Amino acid sequence: MSVSYVDSEHSSNNPLELLVEIVGANDWPHERTGLNELAVEINGRWCNYRLFFLWQEEMGALHFSCVFETRVDIQSYSGVHHLLALINEKLWLGHFDLSSEDGTPMFRHTLLLRGAGPASVEQLEDLVDVSVSESDRYYPAFQFVIWGGKTATEALNAALIDVAGEA
Repeated sequence: MSVSYVDSEHSSNNPLELLVEIVGANDWPHERTGLNELAVEINGRWCNYRLFFLWQEEMGALHFSCVFETRVDIQSYSGVHHLLALINEKLWLGHFDLSSEDGTPMFRHTLLLRGAGPASVEQLEDLVDVSVSESDRYYPAFQFVIWGGKTATEALNAALIDVAGEA
């Protein structure tokens, strides 16, 4: 997946203004749930993802979540938490988490912008690109633990097998 957008003049420091333009340019369904909140739906390789952006002006921080379209049953929590630890130690940016409210796995990251000026198109494109590519990369590992009965280590090893060629 590759996010694309041609920059236009924008004067707001609220990165959601620019995100709305990027989302519109990519024809993604979205809802502006408030001045500082944006929800977006996109298709991933394995499932649909729900992207949530929350702008915290006082901190100059854009909080971001990429939520999977799956739920972890209570019996799989231990295995999924072990998997989260294994995955997170491999990541350079962001982390995976599990919602304590409804058991949905997600990729999360906060982009700090205080003192850096407004967010750039490239920063926002990278935020979405990295989250979706990492979510697509590790989604099978979650499924192997939740539905396949694999251990976290087995699931991670199986999900990260590099396939040679195409069928």
